[in-house]
Amino acid sequence: MARLPMYRQIADAIREKISAGEYKVGEALPTEAQLRETYSVSRVTVRQAIKLLVESGELESKQGSGTYVKENKVNYDIYHQSSFAEKWSHLDSVIRSDVLAFEVTNASLTMAENLNIAEGDKVFYVKRVRYVDDAPITVEETWLPTEMFPDLSYQVMQGSKYDFIENTKGMVIDRSEQEIIPVLPPKEIAELLAIDPNQPIIEKRTRGHLLDDTVFEYSRNYFKSTDYKFTLVAKRHRS
Repeated sequence: MARLPMYRQIADAIREKISAGEYKVGEALPTEAQLRETYSVSRVTVRQAIKLLVESGELESKQGSGTYVKENKVNYDIYHQSSFAEKWSHLDSVIRSDVLAFEVTNASLTMAENLNIAEGDKVFYVKRVRYVDDAPITVEETWLPTEMFPDLSYQVMQGSKYDFIENTKGMVIDRSEQEIIPVLPPKEIAELLAIDPNQPIIEKRTRGHLLDDTVFEYSRNYFKSTDYKFTLVAKRHRS
């Protein structure tokens, strides 16, 4: 494989320091002269690296002030099953959940199909807003069979659902089936996310499976498109 150009290597090194928290969001990067000294490269190479990161939206250049780390979207890798807290773990942020609804209901025919249970079976319905540093990031609606989680509580859902399932219940989460749909937010969702109702959002529908293929949850998440980007890798089938 061809070696990356030096400016790309410098850009990747800066990205790593941002991810590690060495260069924090909102803080200025070292000066151009300091970066030249750190990486033993020319002024042109440093400027190319900075230009690349500015154009990709990772840095912000302020005239006469310097170059700053820009708050970036979370890269939602749909091939990696992870919790909300894990998605944001690269930032030094406070994660919390505001539980708006926690109730037991009868599964509708559609929900029974989603959860592979019988119509009318008891399910938990939980609605919560997930926050990062007091900023609403997503609204989540979740349905879980009560038979699988008789000890699920309001307090559990204030924290990590996946932590409860894996570490308290000892279950092994394997995978999820996800649908991602761009939509205009319902009025209530727009209010909870503090956005304009005319601003498109992303709705993600998920069926979660345990290792033995049991469906343990069905959920709908509403994301602000300003906070998340969704990535996948598509491989061309070769006959």
